[in-house]
Amino acid sequence: MSPDTRMVHPGPRATSRAEVRRAVLRPVRGRLRAGQTVMQAVGDLFASCGCKGGVLSLAGLCCGPMRYVLPDLSTDGLHAAWYSETHAPPGRWTIHSATATVGWKEGAPFLHCHGIWSDGRETAMGHLLPFDSVIAEDVTVEGLGAPGTWFEALPDPETAFTLFTPEGGEDGAALFARIRPGEDVVTAIETLAARHGISSARLHAVGSIDHIRFSDGQRMDCLATELRFDDARLIRGTAHIPIEVVDIHGHIARGVLERGPNPVGVTLELIIEPTEDPS
Repeated sequence: MSPDTRMVHPGPRATSRAEVRRAVLRPVRGRLRAGQTVMQAVGDLFASCGCKGGVLSLAGLCCGPMRYVLPDLSTDGLHAAWYSETHAPPGRWTIHSATATVGWKEGAPFLHCHGIWSDGRETAMGHLLPFDSVIAEDVTVEGLGAPGTWFEALPDPETAFTLFTPEGGEDGAALFARIRPGEDVVTAIETLAARHGISSARLHAVGSIDHIRFSDGQRMDCLATELRFDDARLIRGTAHIPIEVVDIHGHIARGVLERGPNPVGVTLELIIEPTEDPS
């Protein structure tokens, strides 16, 4: 694959390059129980908190079995990218860092999670399969939820994927958003926040970027990637976005996104959590 190869999606380009809904955020905190699948436990947690959607950190969660996929190139002649075969490593794996966006698919709770995990000898990153990964030990997790705003998995003609799209909406200060392919991540977030009167915020997201450029000059020359924001912030209107990311070969990189040359690959699911402006 040439470093210059870029993602081309099969369907008509949508006019709107970002979908957004306002939300009222509340803390989500609770115990995920051993023996449940990740999806069962997270769905139960959000239901107990009265939230339809949100974002959750799965750091500290131990799974056995652990099941995940990597990003991959597409061979079906339709999608611009796809997934690897399922990785099914033996033993228990502990998640070091992971972001899960939580919503609904076909009338049931659903989540989309990218993270980094280890069995104590090897470390890997990927897209967690929440129906196939089973919690090995009770663990307390935290995140943010919204009673009346959520992500809904819907068919997307532009990419031919089924993608999380913000639905519902409340008279709140926070935003649930989806940024579409080709939009620069940093400038798109700054523009979206400014349009809604937000100058400072915490930024929570999972998604993909087509060929990544970091502010220190590092690169990840890969069409298909899976990433999560790692303590990303909007400060006085300027986005500072550290990420963790994996490519099709399983290579993991960390760094701060450069402004301008970082186009969304397939999607970026984003929650903007407003904060006080720094003094």
